[in-house]
Amino acid sequence: MVNQPLSLSIALSDNSRTRPIIEGRVGPDGCTLTPTVLHPSEMFWRQLKFEEFDVSEMSLSSLTIATSKSPTSWVAIPVFTTRYFFQTWMLVNTDKIKQPSDLKGKRMGVPEYQQTAALWSRGILQHEYGVHARDMEWFMERLPERSHGGSTGFQPPEGVKFNYIPGTTDIGEMMLKGELDATMLYIRDANAVDRSKADLSQTANIRPMFPGFVETKRYYEKTGIYPINHCVVLRRSLHEKYPWLALNLYHMFNVAKAEARKTAESILLGYHETGLVPDVLDRFGKDPTAYGMKANRNVVDTAMQYVHEQGLSPRRVKVEEVFAASTLDV
Repeated sequence: MVNQPLSLSIALSDNSRTRPIIEGRVGPDGCTLTPTVLHPSEMFWRQLKFEEFDVSEMSLSSLTIATSKSPTSWVAIPVFTTRYFFQTWMLVNTDKIKQPSDLKGKRMGVPEYQQTAALWSRGILQHEYGVHARDMEWFMERLPERSHGGSTGFQPPEGVKFNYIPGTTDIGEMMLKGELDATMLYIRDANAVDRSKADLSQTANIRPMFPGFVETKRYYEKTGIYPINHCVVLRRSLHEKYPWLALNLYHMFNVAKAEARKTAESILLGYHETGLVPDVLDRFGKDPTAYGMKANRNVVDTAMQYVHEQGLSPRRVKVEEVFAASTLDV
């Protein structure tokens, strides 16, 4: 009798590193995949609430928060499909805010308080610029029933001034009306979770807090950190039944990443975001977008530190609690 390959459902966002998997050009040994392409906002909500897919990308912050409270249905694999310098996503009203210290006492929007992009931005503001989350008043767009935090028991951290934005408006409208002074990031892509639609790029007094690559280069050269947004998770029951599966998936994502590097779109695979092109490999001797725990332990540890430090978890979660043991040495 011939063994049939294991059939897995997988949810991914569409980017150059995942496209070879989505298109079926790359797959894991011993498995067949049924891919679903989703916006990350919707993907994480559906996974955290309904556990729909065997494998998916996952918010590193939400997974850490969930793990801090009880064992989850997932084990993580050190595949980091998206990374950004999230502080550069912050939009501000330039009539009121000229520099980070001006954020103190201001009204800050955020799609979801616990999302990884906001976690990194708050951590960078606190540690690099002396602006703490408690220094601002927060307005969150996602309501509990459609938020990631609705599945992880989110409560606003102690000492933080926090409000939910009512369903009759959104971050975009509030920025245009001057009801918000800044937004930590802005999501207007169509998905089942986020609701802002306005194009803020056409408004003269709404601009990035950190334009260009000056801030990314400064931060990367100082810290060596290229912030991670998404990891990959595997259903825990499958991991326990098929111990080889986590490493097979890890290998698949590395093959897909190498395949993506052959395309014009992905020749630099995000190196430009470090502000160090074209000499980043020569200067740092490493691939800043590398997968694996060895190359990323400090970045993951920093994110987990921020989760606890910012009052999002009752305790400090360890990497070993979240990631499959078989992947900790790759």
